[in-house]
Amino acid sequence: MAEYQTSIDIAAPPDVVYDYLTTADGVTAWMGEHAELDPRPDGMFAVDIAGYPIRGRYLHVERPTRVMVSWGVAGSEDLPSGASTVDFRLTRIDGGTRVDLTHSDLPDAQLPGHADGWQHFLTRLAIVVPGGDPGPDLWRPLPERTSHG
Repeated sequence: MAEYQTSIDIAAPPDVVYDYLTTADGVTAWMGEHAELDPRPDGMFAVDIAGYPIRGRYLHVERPTRVMVSWGVAGSEDLPSGASTVDFRLTRIDGGTRVDLTHSDLPDAQLPGHADGWQHFLTRLAIVVPGGDPGPDLWRPLPERTSHG
């Protein structure tokens, strides 16, 4: 299993960033076309991204510093619903918020595609939270690679 970590600074306070991780309008402003969210422990986390039904549960919700969800693709054999964990940690910094993201328990073959996706979507998050327009979302997943080469 693999783990992906990254961080990004956003020009908005943590409570504003938090809302973009816990509301359907917030999430779909930067990632996905449709979301059904129930941001409380064991509440539903469902976001459709580029035709993929991401499904999981909220595992930890602590306004305005942390959101953790289980993450997977409905119907997938190698990354089924809720099989991995995404942890967003929000820290107040001068000028806004640092978002530290850790996506753990990823199958090795899924790491490149998720790294590409998170770079794309976190960049969009950093644009939309302070009020910018990230433009249409044209992201599509990378083809899966096997760990054999």
